[in-house]
Amino acid sequence: MQHVQEVLFSGFTFMRFRSAARLLEAAIEERAFPAAVIEVGDTTQPLWRQAFGRLTFDADAAATREDTIFDLASLTKVLATTGLVMQQLERGAIGLDDPVARHVGAWEGADRSAATVHDLLSHASGLAAYVPFYRDRRGRAEFERAICASPLEYPPRTKSVYSDLGFMLLGFILEDVGRASTDHPTLARRFQGLLAQMGVAEDLQFHPPAVWRARTAPTEIDPWRGRLLVGEVHDENCAALGGAAAHSGLFGTAAASGACARHLLQILDGRVGAFRRETVELFVARRTDVPDSSRALGWDTMLPTSSCGSRMSPRAFGHTGFTGTSLWIDPERRIYVVLLTNRVHPTRAHEAIRRVRPSVHDAVVEDYDSGAR
Repeated sequence: MQHVQEVLFSGFTFMRFRSAARLLEAAIEERAFPAAVIEVGDTTQPLWRQAFGRLTFDADAAATREDTIFDLASLTKVLATTGLVMQQLERGAIGLDDPVARHVGAWEGADRSAATVHDLLSHASGLAAYVPFYRDRRGRAEFERAICASPLEYPPRTKSVYSDLGFMLLGFILEDVGRASTDHPTLARRFQGLLAQMGVAEDLQFHPPAVWRARTAPTEIDPWRGRLLVGEVHDENCAALGGAAAHSGLFGTAAASGACARHLLQILDGRVGAFRRETVELFVARRTDVPDSSRALGWDTMLPTSSCGSRMSPRAFGHTGFTGTSLWIDPERRIYVVLLTNRVHPTRAHEAIRRVRPSVHDAVVEDYDSGAR
């Protein structure tokens, strides 16, 4: 009976989202990426989940499955770190207006004194987008000193520059919350506790277990580590931090990522969840006091030129990941779209994902709106 239900579900949703499916099939044929899984859902359930391609471009590679594990890359920022900050904000352990220096002792200097936790979340702290610290540094202490010694590229809040460095600092701040406790949890353990509150029990975690390897989509043949990465974090700075960081390191499935999106939609719809509704609304609203920024707190917001395409509502919020992942949520339609790929296989040089993402999202919205009528 279960198999029959799955077939019927797949057939119905393929017809409903046929345009989007065809675009992903074409992207596989054009070798934009070897593997992809998409899930579209609403506040109550997934509406469509489908796998495309194979785990690599090899002819004998395993077919992608709906439960294929992907390196989620910077989706870590919104699925893990932003949620943990929201949790600590509601508990009073962290304040959005807290100066960064209150939580990070090495954050010194008159040019840095104005930067706040709010600025780290909205990529407006003045920090550079990226520095390859992994080349000569290991572990939190060395990274923290290096980030705090890095010159700011602009005064805080004068603009927004997407920054991994700012989120690394947020992770260090989260690690220090409750440090006096005899059972001080790591960032990864805190995240597992948050998932339990959200009702997401599996297939989303840092440090993926070996048993996941066979269904994990490989990422790059990495020249730094000299091997194909399978179940090993792609981001080099995250690897140098031990594989679990606030900016990257999370692995998971489309279904698990979709469950997190569904939980946020349910809270915005007025249901009880892991966060208060007003907290979620605060974090997904575009910041208006930073010039020319589309950033909310942790999240990005809809622009017609962004990865979510041009058809989502102005209230849509989402994020992308460097490995070829994305999550967009449209609260007006009450739907979400998870698109996971391994576009960095076998090399990060191929960037066809930039044109695929917006076209797929536009097709999903068009297909959804047509089916809703």
